[in-house]
Order: sequence, then structure tokens, then C-alpha cells
Amino acid sequence: MVVLHTAVAIVLVIGLIIWLRVEPVISLVLGSLYLGLASGVGFVGTLTAITGGFGEIMGKVGLLIGFGVVIGSLLHATGAFGRMVQALVSAVGAKRLPYAMAGAMSTIFPSIYVDVQVVLGAPVARSAAPLLLRNGLPLLAGAIGTGIFSGYVFVVPGLAVILIAGQMNVSLGSWLIGGLCIGLLTALLTTFLFSRLLRTNYWKPETDEEASEAMLETEASDAQAPAADAGPGLLLASAPIVVPLLMIAFGAFAKLAGISNDVISFIGNANLALFVGLLGAYLMARHWIGTERTGEALTDGFKTSGEILLITGVGGSLGAIITASGMGAELGKLFSADASAPVLLSIVLAWFVAAVLHVAIGSVSVAALTAASIIGPVAAQLSTSPVIIGLAIASGSLFAVQVNSNFFWMFKGLMGLSTKGTLKTLTMVTSMASVTSLLLVLLASWLA
Repeated sequence: MVVLHTAVAIVLVIGLIIWLRVEPVISLVLGSLYLGLASGVGFVGTLTAITGGFGEIMGKVGLLIGFGVVIGSLLHATGAFGRMVQALVSAVGAKRLPYAMAGAMSTIFPSIYVDVQVVLGAPVARSAAPLLLRNGLPLLAGAIGTGIFSGYVFVVPGLAVILIAGQMNVSLGSWLIGGLCIGLLTALLTTFLFSRLLRTNYWKPETDEEASEAMLETEASDAQAPAADAGPGLLLASAPIVVPLLMIAFGAFAKLAGISNDVISFIGNANLALFVGLLGAYLMARHWIGTERTGEALTDGFKTSGEILLITGVGGSLGAIITASGMGAELGKLFSADASAPVLLSIVLAWFVAAVLHVAIGSVSVAALTAASIIGPVAAQLSTSPVIIGLAIASGSLFAVQVNSNFFWMFKGLMGLSTKGTLKTLTMVTSMASVTSLLLVLLASWLA
């Protein structure tokens, strides 16, 4: 019954938002209340999970969102994002920009938290979208979404990779090359397929795009930004984004190399890294656009982040209710790996287990870890390589990032999309990427 109630809760949230046009925060709370009470979490337990889930998510990403959004607002005001976009377009051309962003997200930045990637990448995508005309925003949103999660589940040292490899007793060295190839190909192929989908009447800006008033005010202020030859140079303009990424990557790779101490942990902390970026953006804005306009940019950033924080936190509440309902344990009972299964069936089963877990739980990493823990104990008995099974689990855990994921709501707010638009970009591209990568894993098993 827990599985049924979870499905009803997810449908309820989607239906309220899309068809009845109920605000996402209200819809998410109603879905959380239904699931908690219907699945037996109890009256007190339901409220405890809702508030606890909100607080837990805020503890993890609250400062990241706040700092990141304000960095974006300041860089918009100084015209820094315009310079970055000009540099990207000059380097790869406007038509190749989505592929460049998908490729970079999937291969260069997997060590960075997905939350940080979207916080820092979304403003660049929104600034570049007009260069790609009518479908620029959805195409770049899809490229960012598939790039982030392809790297997260396939490319070392993405968190899901570490979790799966550890549970499956697979060395990161044996995973490295295959995961990198599949991750990059998945990001690029999915971006290509999604671009073809957008050539139809699939995207409707009037219903699929929904930038907040604060975001629109921030972007309108770009018209007052310094001219290209009056503002900061490209190197300085990109520093508030590049420096935090380097700090976080330093900490991640040091940990991967087995080097750990308080200083490294301090430098590599994502909250500190983004604060350093915020401080740099603030000082740069004070110098180039003055105190008054800097204050206006800060106000715009605070308004935008407040809206995003609320909906992200309530998204975390729904995730907490799903966890409290015992969904993971129930799904674990439904599946078992058959040691005598042929290679094809073993791979598809591993993919399917992870995909169902992700749709139900809403967390890529939790779905990957749970699926690996279900299949891991018998992986050595299968006729398929544990690495291939691990890649299949990664592929399945990528399937359909949707309303029960707090990342979904971050993505919606930061990209300026409606709920329907986010389903048509993030949910669609992660579903496409999951199926595409499954085919690549099957090909890899045949070549191995």
C-alpha cells in the first residue's frame, strides 16, 4: 500500500499544480500530508517529518542557494554574465553552446555538488538563451540538466558513482574510463535528441516559462550594466564562479586521494566557497557599478532566493515523508536478482530497480545506493561484470527527476520555468538520458 499511496501523492502534487493551478508550495504540503497520514506515519510523525525535512534540506542547500543566487544577481548587474556568454559563443558558436555546456557539466564538474552546478550555471544559461532564439531557454535548460546528472551518476568522482562503486565492491579505476565515456555520450546524445524534440510544437513559452518577478527585475537591470569595455574583464568577471568551483574541486579530489585534514575540509566546503565567490562579486560590483546599484542587485537577489528557498524546502518535506513511510524497504521486498539470469536481463533488471526507486524516493543518490544494496550481495554470482551492473544501476537512478526531488524545484526557480516547463525539460531529459545510457551500457556489455 505504501507504493500505491506514494504514487497517489506524486500524481496529486502534479495534478494540483498543472491542472488546478494551485501554488507549488501548497500542493507539496498537501501531498506530504496525504502520504504521511495514508501510509501510517501518524499525525505527529507526519508533521515532524515535514518540518524536519524542510530543515534538513535548508541545512544542506540553504546557504548554497542564497549565496549562489545573490552572486548571480551581482554578476548580472555588472554585465559579467554577458561577457561569459560572449566568450563561450566566440569559442564554440551559438549552435554548439548547449553541447559545450552539457559536455562540461558531465565531465569537468562531477566533483561539484549538483546544487552548486545549477546555482552557478542557470544564470549563464538564461543570459545565453536569447542567442538561440525561441527555444534557447528550454534547450540550454535541458543541456544543463542532462549534463549535471550524467556526470553525477557516471563520472568519477560524482557522488552516485562513489556510492554505487562502494556498495558493489567495484574499484573506481575499473569504472573510470567506461563511466566517463558513457557519461559524456549520454549528455551529448540526449542534448541532440532533445533539440530535435524542440523543433516540434513541444515547447510553449507562454505556459512553460515562468520567471519570478524578482528574476525579471534582475534581468531588466542588465540594460543598465556597464558596456563591454567599461566593466570587468573576462578573467575577473568569471572569478566569482571559477574560484568557488576550484575550491570545491580541490577538497573533493584531495578526499579522493585519501588526503584529509581540517584545512582542506575548510577550503573545500561548498558554503565557504560560494561565500568567497559572493564576496568577490560584491567587491567587484561596488567598484564597477557603485554602492547604490550594488544594493539594488543585492535586494533583487534576496527576493529571488527567498522564493526559491521556500519551495525547495517544502520539496524536501515531501522527500522526508516518503522516507518515513518506509518506501525503500517496501521496494526492496519486490525485487531480487536472479543469479541465473542472462546478461541482458540482469542489466535491464538492475536498471529497472534503480529507476523505480528513484521515481518513488526522489533522490538519485539514495536510489542508486538502495539499488546497489539490493543487487550488490549477489553481483559476484551474476554472469555480468559488476562494473556493468553498477553502470546499469547508475543509468536507472537517472530516470525522471520530478516533483518529489528538491532539485526539481531549485531547477524550476533558477531557470525561470513553470512546473509544466520543468517537467518538459528536466524530467524529460533525465528520462531520455536514462534510456539512452541503458542502451550504451548494453553496448558496453557486448563489447566487454
